[in-house]
Amino acid sequence: MPAQLITRFKDITSEGDILEVVVWKVPKPVPPTEHGYKYSAVDVRHGVRVVGFDNERGKGDHCHLDGIEVPYTFTSVAQMIEDFIAAVAARRPA
Repeated sequence: MPAQLITRFKDITSEGDILEVVVWKVPKPVPPTEHGYKYSAVDVRHGVRVVGFDNERGKGDHCHLDGIEVPYTFTSVAQMIEDFIAAVAARRPA
């Protein structure tokens, strides 16, 4: 089974800020993860990644919050997207 695109969303503001989410269902888990998804979600403002969630080969599930990389517990695609949106919202100006 080839990789199957689950969702792709990208928005670029007039200021050049980027909000992007891409999720693939993959035939084999991306080591060291055990689930069958490859994902990347990023919020870039003024050329700086403010929030990022991904599962890079060799690193597993993790997120980048304000320049700090921390482990992330992936439970589902829906939950990851919800967690990403919450992290982005928490860092947006009021």
